[in-house]
Amino acid sequence: MKFEQYHISPEIKKSLAELGFKRPTDIQFKAIPSIMKGDDVLAIAQTGTGKTAAFAIPILDMLQKRHPKKTKGEVRCVVMVPTRELAIQIAEVFTQIGKYTKLNILGLHGGVDQAPQLKKLAQGVDVLIATPGRMFDLISQGFIDLSQVAVLILDEADHMLDLGFIRDIRDVMKHLPRKHQTLFFSATIDKDIKDLAYSVVYNPIRIQISPQDPVSKNVQHAVAYVGMDDKRFFLERLVKEFPENKILVFVRTKVRAERVSAAMARIGVNTLTMHGGKEQDNRLEVMAEFKKGDAKVLITTDVNARGIDIPDVDYVVNYDLPDVPENYVHRVGRTGRGVKKGQAVSFCSDEEKPVLDAIQTYLGKEITVMKIDKNDYRETISFSEDIPNDNWQLLLDEHNKAEAQLAKKKKKKK
Repeated sequence: MKFEQYHISPEIKKSLAELGFKRPTDIQFKAIPSIMKGDDVLAIAQTGTGKTAAFAIPILDMLQKRHPKKTKGEVRCVVMVPTRELAIQIAEVFTQIGKYTKLNILGLHGGVDQAPQLKKLAQGVDVLIATPGRMFDLISQGFIDLSQVAVLILDEADHMLDLGFIRDIRDVMKHLPRKHQTLFFSATIDKDIKDLAYSVVYNPIRIQISPQDPVSKNVQHAVAYVGMDDKRFFLERLVKEFPENKILVFVRTKVRAERVSAAMARIGVNTLTMHGGKEQDNRLEVMAEFKKGDAKVLITTDVNARGIDIPDVDYVVNYDLPDVPENYVHRVGRTGRGVKKGQAVSFCSDEEKPVLDAIQTYLGKEITVMKIDKNDYRETISFSEDIPNDNWQLLLDEHNKAEAQLAKKKKKKK
């Protein structure tokens, strides 16, 4: 079924066509009809499968058709998200899909001047995408009225619980009308998520896509055993051998991000850094520059692991393995999005092997090891841009060939 066959407004169909949305993804195909019927929904799907559009399309259509007059500070739909970056991104998706409607969309978050946000709130807002801190601040000041909200959406619900937002979620419920629609969207599900969902809604429709494999099949995984002090040499080699590729590098801390960036600068590799220690305006500038492709390498902490959609990331490099196994899924989900292919390469030092074991247990499968013999390892340490070498490409090709053969054998057994 194509989007043009859906019973949605011509204005939304027009924007979807311009955005290249022809057919719905699995999560969109399953979620949109239930949302349009007014059901409460608990949706679980892999990162990068189009969850945002799965709720943005039906909600915009519904709000456009209802046409109530908004009063000052009144909000019709609230989307609660855990981070500023996610608030900005989801607001962009709503704005793009709702381009030809007359609906007011507002991304609300801290770290920026609230005056422009207040000006837009004064006009009444159809969709408010907000982080809890700024939203409750403006509610307490009397600038936001949630009494007419028709839909509450919790995006990245599992992460909101991890960050301790359960009390904020329950406080929001107190401000909403008794009758409203509630949607939960998350990449993972556990007992806490289910308990929350069933405590605030009655009998939600549960939609789960590919629960057995939390990572998209479009992502090829590899791990290289590399000494902690040698990781920068392997990153340098990877970057220089794939100069046109967009590479997202994850490290454990903001100090680590700056140190790795400085190490790359010393050998002539231009990188951007992104972490919680930067001002919001700077974070927005960095993200815009990386999305446009002005810089090919972004070194970041897990502030960018969740939900953020960065177009055409070719490689995700786990320079440091994540402390929480679940974050591996979210990190590598920044590549291989939609129908595109991606590579996830992890550097694992001896001290990180227990972390790797925990990640593999969480995934339910082993990550194939890229075999690097002693000569290759030595060459990488002494690697210079004056010495052309396509060793990384050979390693990756061999790795992908081995995985393809393994998959073929498994298929035959079935």
